[in-house]
Amino acid sequence: MEIKVCGPGCPKCHETERIVNEALGEAGIGVIVQKVSDFSEIAKLGVFATPAVVIDGKIRCTGKVPSKKDVLSWLGR
Repeated sequence: MEIKVCGPGCPKCHETERIVNEALGEAGIGVIVQKVSDFSEIAKLGVFATPAVVIDGKIRCTGKVPSKKDVLSWLGR
């Protein structure tokens, strides 16, 4: 599983990364979350609003901080 949190490093991006990591811990999934802050890389992923979460190449959330419940559902938990 590949998980990317996209954003320039604003407070909402940090909050998104924290929530994703919390959900992974709660689900018992040992995946390292990749932080993508380069705008050209973010655009290559098809993301045009941040923060965003991309799981296995699929954009799951863009332009808002997801809830932990949402993240758990994306992880199949």
